[in-house]
Amino acid sequence: MLRLGVNIDHVATLRQARGGREPDPVWAAVLAELGGADVITIHLREDRRHIQDRDVRVLKETCRVRLNLEIALDPGVLAIATEIRPGQATFVPERRQERTTEGGLDAVADLARLADAVGRCKDAGIEVALFLDADLAQVDAAVRLGVHAVEFHTGRYADAATPQEMEAELEALRRAARATVDAGLELHAGHGLNYQNVAPIAGIESMRELNIGHAIVSRAVSIGMTQAVREMKQAMELALR
Repeated sequence: MLRLGVNIDHVATLRQARGGREPDPVWAAVLAELGGADVITIHLREDRRHIQDRDVRVLKETCRVRLNLEIALDPGVLAIATEIRPGQATFVPERRQERTTEGGLDAVADLARLADAVGRCKDAGIEVALFLDADLAQVDAAVRLGVHAVEFHTGRYADAATPQEMEAELEALRRAARATVDAGLELHAGHGLNYQNVAPIAGIESMRELNIGHAIVSRAVSIGMTQAVREMKQAMELALR
């Protein structure tokens, strides 16, 4: 089964632009579930630029599907994760200057810090994923850390300027995917995926989960969240026929 994780961060971005109460990402999660979302994904950033602590707590109580909480190696955010206990914690890199996540974690360089954080999550009964670039050394570090899954950063594939560059990035993702699956880890991917480019990623052998947010939220502005999620599920399923 290929799962769709719907990232609702940018619903919260719109809310925070006015500092009010709406649109509520919790309601967006309900609509995404009605559209067929298998996972709800949120990123609790250290600077709280979109998702707030309240959102995490309410979503944990109201989501009927798996809640995937993206977090950086920040002690305060990690403490919230181990308290709330989402179904999955995905460790991602984070810089205040960035508009969005710009690449994967350097799990090789941060192995010791990650080992402590991963251990704390596992002790709390949380499955752990790492958001990584398609690099075999990073996959090896994930294996050493004993995580449940690797989510590959697909931004370079999504931003490729030519078909040749896109195919090269896709092949790098396929190689890293094979190494991940051979090591017994679950295979996820996300970042920059949209209705036009999702099928080749969805078609990678043994892909189990795609996390997609901006394209779905952008589409939902025009046609509504429920239908936007349904259309993304259909675009993914084309790769499996």
